[in-house]
Formats: sequence, C-alpha cells, structure tokens
Amino acid sequence: MLLLLRPLAWVNTQILRLGRHLAWMALALMVVVILTQVFFRYVLNNALAWPDEAARFLMLWMTGLMAPSAMRWSGFVAIDMLPAALPRRAGLALTLVLLCLSLMVLTVAIGHGWAHTFGFGGKFDSSSLRLPFDWIGMEAVKVKLKYMYGALLMCVCLLSVVTFELILRALARLIDPDVDLPGDDAPVDLQGGAE
Repeated sequence: MLLLLRPLAWVNTQILRLGRHLAWMALALMVVVILTQVFFRYVLNNALAWPDEAARFLMLWMTGLMAPSAMRWSGFVAIDMLPAALPRRAGLALTLVLLCLSLMVLTVAIGHGWAHTFGFGGKFDSSSLRLPFDWIGMEAVKVKLKYMYGALLMCVCLLSVVTFELILRALARLIDPDVDLPGDDAPVDLQGGAE
C-alpha cells in the first residue's frame, strides 16, 4: 500500500503546490479586474461589459485550484466530534467510510462535469468575454464557456485523486497506527479519534 501511497502523495504535493500558486495569481488578477470595473463604473461613469464575467471566471478557477489543497489539509468545514470521541480504530474506520462515500459522489460529479463541459453547455460562447485579437488586426474570438466549466471538472478530478490518497492514508493508519506516512508541505490529520 505504501508503494502506491508514496508516489501518489509526491505527485499530489507537486500538482497542488502549482495549483495554489496559480490560484493566488487568479485572485490577484480578479482583484485587478474588479477594481478596473469599479473605476470605470464610478469614476468614469462608463461600466465595462466584461469585468463581471471575467471576475467570475477567475473566481471559479481560483476555487477549483484551491479546493483540493483544502481537502487534503482537512480545511473544509467538518463535524468531527464523533470520530474524535470514538476509539482510534473506530474513528479511522468511520473516516474511511466517509472518504469512500466522498469518492463515490466525486466520481458521479466527474461524469456530470465531463458531460457539461464537453457536451451541450460547453458549446456556448461567453456573452461578454472575448480574446481581443482585433487589437492586432485579426478578428476577436469569443471565449467558450467550456473553459469556465473546465475549472469545476478539474476541481472534482483533483478532489477525487486527493480523496483516494486520503483513503490510502486512513487504510495504512488502520492497519498500523504507527506507520510512517509520506509528508506534505502542510499537515494531514487522519489520526482518527481518541486513544
């Protein structure tokens, strides 16, 4: 099991680290876009059409890139009183069951996300976002909505891989509570309850 967990943890660490860097860049760009809209709307009294949709686009990508790290670091809101109150092995078993249920839901979400991103919903153009190739003498190109929806598909795919890693971690701890698990650049808490 550790032979699978170690490379998976290393790959997740690298991908999630890159995702966090891209997410803070998306957040910074989103702030610039929103401030641009505020300036044009309230100072120049001439609101632009594209900043609201661009900010939504960046927010979806920022969320999609950060959610897997939050999942891996136990950063989501959770009710953990029951696993903490149970004996260690029972708490780990409950955690394992909940992670398996999460993986099942995420697998269904991947199917829906794929169908929506590359199916009917992804064929539409954004109402206001376009690549301004007309500035260099070419024709402007409207941005397809599949690039916005792709953030959510990528998010559930990464969440699935992270959940699979957490399942392996919980299994390893269930088999051997003192096992030396691979580290990460932030703590992963799967201790699973009281001693």
